[in-house]
Amino acid sequence: MRKLLLLAATAAMALGASQAMSQEKKQLVIVVKGLDNAFFESINQGCQKWNSENADSEYECFYTGPASTADEAGEAQIVADMLAKPSTAAIAISPSNAPLIAQTIRNANPTIPVMTLDADLTKEDAGLRKTYLGTDNYLMGFRIGEYFKKSKPNGGTVCTIQGNPAADNILQRAQGFRDALSGQKGLAALAGEGGWTEVAGCPVFTNDDGVKGVQSMIDILAANPNLDGFGIMGGWPLFMAPQPYRDFTRPLADKLASGEFVISAADTIGEEVAIAKEGLVTALVGQRPFEMGYKAPSVMIDLIEGKDVPDPVFTGLDECTKDTADTCIQK
Repeated sequence: MRKLLLLAATAAMALGASQAMSQEKKQLVIVVKGLDNAFFESINQGCQKWNSENADSEYECFYTGPASTADEAGEAQIVADMLAKPSTAAIAISPSNAPLIAQTIRNANPTIPVMTLDADLTKEDAGLRKTYLGTDNYLMGFRIGEYFKKSKPNGGTVCTIQGNPAADNILQRAQGFRDALSGQKGLAALAGEGGWTEVAGCPVFTNDDGVKGVQSMIDILAANPNLDGFGIMGGWPLFMAPQPYRDFTRPLADKLASGEFVISAADTIGEEVAIAKEGLVTALVGQRPFEMGYKAPSVMIDLIEGKDVPDPVFTGLDECTKDTADTCIQK
């Protein structure tokens, strides 16, 4: 019994020392839109890899966010709390509601470096952060549109599935998508330009809810049986609701294979690549969230040290179709 007590005491002391060491470290904070999203968990995995490779650093990568991606106010509160913590040395934020996060930063008036990750602030508020690290969202949307246009060169009717109406990254993708289809820049909606028209009720904003995304696709197609396809600006219906998505698209498999119907979507996480291999999506244009989480601490340290950091810092894209599904993801 004495031996067990001694071991327990030793373990407790070690844990306490580890926690104290962790508390002494300066934190490179990553705040994401929500912890209920596999995309952001990939960012966390990159953050934790950086920690494992830099155990002797005076800094540690600290990942946090609200429980739900739909909790915009919760994310803003976490940002405010992290900015007020003495241990926070720098912060990288993925804004769910860009104007709300911008106001939160203004209110805090931080002296530490602030950057954005995955999603950016609006152009008007970009001066509140030092740099943006993540996807070239306009290019991503443009590539989603190019796959769509390749299948339907003569145009048609389309509906975009989007997330939060105030998420700047998704809005940039939607703009790139419209620009690719129309051959024009800056259109707020497609009304025949380039042969393309967005149907009534679209875009659909799902607040990053995968099941809602699939149900919206079902409803839009039922109301528009001649619809030519969906442009999905975030992969939520595929990676958050893979089985409902499969149930919806299996009856469309032949039309997807022939190009008669098109679903061009963002992201390559979760079961998305498997779904592409099954022929249930025309193309995927994927981000690299692990790379974002892995690079963010180093970028924050460079900002702390006053080094020149490009703005933006783009991570790449992975593009997958049924024919390339086995080799399309960068290792």
